[in-house]
Amino acid sequence: MTQTADIIVIGAGIIGAASAYRLAGRGLNVVVLDRDRPASGSTGRSVAGVRAQFHNETNILLSRESIAEYAAMPQSGYCAEGYLMLIPESGWAAHREAVTLQQSLGIPSVVLTPTEAQRYADFDSAGLGGCSYCPTDGKVDAHSLNHEYVRLAREAGARVVVDTPVTAIEKRGEVWRVNTPGGTFEAPQLLNAAGAWSGEVGRLAGLQIPVQPARRMVFSTGPLNLPRPVPMTFDLTSGVYLRSEGQRLIFGRADPSDTGWKEGLNWDWLEPTLTLALERWPWLETASLDRKASWWGYYELTPDGFPVVGRMPGVGGWLNACGFSGHGVMQAAATGRVMAQIAVGETPFIDVSPLSIERFAGSEVRRLDLQV
Repeated sequence: MTQTADIIVIGAGIIGAASAYRLAGRGLNVVVLDRDRPASGSTGRSVAGVRAQFHNETNILLSRESIAEYAAMPQSGYCAEGYLMLIPESGWAAHREAVTLQQSLGIPSVVLTPTEAQRYADFDSAGLGGCSYCPTDGKVDAHSLNHEYVRLAREAGARVVVDTPVTAIEKRGEVWRVNTPGGTFEAPQLLNAAGAWSGEVGRLAGLQIPVQPARRMVFSTGPLNLPRPVPMTFDLTSGVYLRSEGQRLIFGRADPSDTGWKEGLNWDWLEPTLTLALERWPWLETASLDRKASWWGYYELTPDGFPVVGRMPGVGGWLNACGFSGHGVMQAAATGRVMAQIAVGETPFIDVSPLSIERFAGSEVRRLDLQV
């Protein structure tokens, strides 16, 4: 049997679910297809940090509007614990400019000296040019938030079909035809929100979507007797981050070579990560490691670390919201609103034209923003 809709959303992670909720709220007949279940992919395994401390207006606004929505949702588990950025001398001038931009857009970021920043976390300040802190940054419960958007989407009329992998996609006239083991679905519009699998979804339709999976490790200490909770603290010199998680600390660092469909915790990555962490946080030497509380998940990387958002040029009815490179949870709410506006032909309330896939055509790609 062939089922029809106005739009098919592929992916029931937080981006797909938030988009489905907003699309259904605009009166569209929405079908969401997921190979597994909500929060089973990158969303459920994320560190779930949310921040508006970015270097460009588009990212700042996507995060600002998303955090505001999460703050109004009890189910989100939003907790404004703050984000503390530790910036090396070489990057300090550019980072000060970024804080000025954030402040101009209503973000309460502040510039701190390394000595002033010690009130939030104890660290060795060697090589730092300065720090910044934003009190409205923090964390959410990504699993609960994902399921809440699924509930809201269903309440608005969307059909969410789980355990249903997409096996083929083809364009027939003005309609996208999507085959699955559970049947065929057709709609004039299709939204690719498949996270780390977005590149593969594109290939099913003969399209090149520059998104690839990258494995990320999250290590956990055992219980600690800390004098105060540690906010998400990101050392731009080493790339190591850490924050409190109850009585523990979680920490990690991206391995740029760890791309592709690798699975499981890479324990070989612990030693180089911990070595760098101890340089900045020497007191970590007394912490124990809880292997059972550590985990891994996938980032969905693009060549420049920015997402691909908007219509696919020259491919009628195909929309992308993918490649968030670790920022999907913090920007999902606003992205959902943007995708609904694009789908119905309205101008998005945030200018996402810098995130068009067209930016990859014939130009050198540079990594321009902070990655956590």
